[in-house]
Parts: sequence; C-alpha cells; structure tokens
Amino acid sequence: MTFRTLDDTGSLVGKTALVRVDFNVPMEDGKVTDDTRLRVALPTIQTLRDAGARVALLAHFDRPKGKVVPSMSLKPVVDDLETLLGAPVRFADDCVGDAAKAAIGDIDAGGVILLENVRFHAGEEANDPAFARQLADLGDLYVNDAFSAAHRAHASTEGLARLLPAYAGESMRRELDALDAALGNPRKPVIGIVGGAKVSTKLDLLKNLVGQLDRLAIGGGMANTFLFAQGIDIGGSLAERDMADTALEIIGEAKAKGCELLLPVDFVVATEVKPGAASRVVMAGQPLSADDKILDAGPATVARLVEALTASKTLIWNGPLGVFEVPPFDTATVAVAHHAAALAQAGVLVAVGGGGDTVSALNHAGVADDMTFVSTAGGAFLEWMEGKPLPGVVALNV
Repeated sequence: MTFRTLDDTGSLVGKTALVRVDFNVPMEDGKVTDDTRLRVALPTIQTLRDAGARVALLAHFDRPKGKVVPSMSLKPVVDDLETLLGAPVRFADDCVGDAAKAAIGDIDAGGVILLENVRFHAGEEANDPAFARQLADLGDLYVNDAFSAAHRAHASTEGLARLLPAYAGESMRRELDALDAALGNPRKPVIGIVGGAKVSTKLDLLKNLVGQLDRLAIGGGMANTFLFAQGIDIGGSLAERDMADTALEIIGEAKAKGCELLLPVDFVVATEVKPGAASRVVMAGQPLSADDKILDAGPATVARLVEALTASKTLIWNGPLGVFEVPPFDTATVAVAHHAAALAQAGVLVAVGGGGDTVSALNHAGVADDMTFVSTAGGAFLEWMEGKPLPGVVALNV
C-alpha cells in the first residue's frame, strides 16, 4: 500500500488542512488525566503550522450517538493542547456549517482550531456522504493522523478522504511504517507473542498469525486453554474449556503452515491472586489441585522465549504472559520485555508491540520507550494483526 505524506503536499500557504486526530482522551471532572494522544498529534500539527496552513482539528470523544451531549464536548481539551503546543488554540462549537467555516476563517496562517465532537452528528458514524461533504467544504486538504480510529469507516476517517486530497499525518506514517516492518515486509525469522485471557477474543488474530510467522508464543490465560486441549492438567486455572477443539485446530494449522507454536513448558501456580501470594513452579504435565491457578509462565518457558527472541529478527507482541498487574506474577512478562527491548536497542530486533494490556505491561516493565515501536491504537492494531483491511488506511491508498 502506498500513501501520500506531508512531504507530498506542496505549498500550504493560505490553505486549510482538516486533520483527523484521536483526542478521545481519559477525562475526570472535566480535566484530561492522560495527554498521550494529544502529544502524539503535535508533530503533524506543528509541521502544518510551519508550512503556513490553517489547522482545523477533527476528533470524536466518547459515544454521544449522534446527539449533542454537553459532557462529551471536546472543549476541555483546548487548555491542555495550548500548553503542549505553546500556541493559542481556538474552539468551534460545531464541526460543520457556517459557524465552523467562519471560525476557521478567523484564524491566521499557522493558526489552530479544534472543532466540536464529530459524533454529535449522526452522519459521522453512518459515514453519510452529505455529512462528509459538509466537512470537506471547510478545507482544502485532508490529513489522517488517527490510526487508532482507522478501523472505523466513518465520515471523518473514510468518507472525507475520498473528497479531498488525502495524506497520512506524521503519527499515522510512523504507525504504518512500523506495522509494515512487523508483518508487511518483515525481516525474518519473525516471532509473535500473543497473551491475554481468552482464545475466543483473539481467534481471527491467531489464525492469521500462524500463516505469517515463523514462531508464535502463546501466554496468559489463553495458553491454559491450549494446555487443557492437549490433556495437560491446569487445575482451577482460568481457561475456556469449551474452546478446546478450536485450540487443537489452531495447533494443527500452525503445524501445517510451518509455524512453531511455543506453549508454556512450566508455569507459576498459586491458590490466590494477590500481591506476594505464595507460589511455586510446576512443570507442564505435573498434577495440580483444584485450587491451583496458573498465573504466570515459569523460568524454563522464559528461557525458551529468550532464546527464540535472540534467534529472531522481528517481534510482534500483543498481550502479557501472566497476571502482570499482581506481582510476583509479572516476572515472565517483565523478563521477556527487558530482553526484547535490549535486542531492539542493539539494533538486532525490530520489536513492535500494541494493544491496551501490552502497552500497560511494557510500561510496567519500564521498556516501552526502548521498543522499536509501541502502538496505543487498541482495536485498529488488533484488526490489522488479524489481517483485516482498515477503512481509514485504505482510503489513503494512492
């Protein structure tokens, strides 16, 4: 897939850039509690400002379902964005119509304006062509810098890109380049790590990856389902026992497609999930009591994963290896994360991670900044890993 970037825009002096950003930030009592998504948008905003464009920001917040819900206004974001940008940011009470057009017209070249929540209009999520046209009437070019919303075919993510010259913003470009390096055109061998609680939520992901990877390590609660399917005692551990046949199918697919499946060979068990709980290491196949719960991968599994990472050139990671939120059951996730980050820093491994739990786990391990790339996109990252086309990305294809 090829797409235009901000390097391809030509002169922007006197033009208005409509920029789709993801400002769906955590809020509490009308205050932004995590400004990560605001900071991610800064390079694109500043590049356009420096080029002399008016910058009109389009975003959604929460789920107002096509109605004006004052508590879901984007206005509280303005102060934080101004502080981060070090420049004034205007706010428009609507994202379409004469009032929005007039507000954009009032800002100077290099000025920035945030338009009100696009989801206050039912046409946004319906990808209504008339609403997309109303948006397009406000600007001269479209920039999508919200990969995290690219899995939605909405007016501001897909419809608008069909009506104006469309470009990938700096954040979108970094994301697409990283994902291409991880699965599109990766350096081989490629290893994947997939963890989390349930096989059922990641079926499409697992089925796609066994056809793409050289090795796939499965951890977390979903690994228990695979162990159970093979007749290995998992005691009272979290597992989807009704998914055993599906797990066996995936094992068969992996074998048929030449993907080595790495399941835990040992694990850490305890009878309760609480910080500092008494635990022990058990080899796979040893008997467990009904009270025993598998809560982390064991040291032999970690050693095998470390060896596999060292032999790989590319890593794609989604999901922790254990209950990392509750020490000591974070041990395996932290150890593997540190090794992956060290290899990435040494330039011998392209290490890409993504998904909510993965980001939290890598931050917990203190290595998020040392990985090659960490995506905060959530649903879009998962759908991309599942091999599904993302409408907001497809619309940028030239």
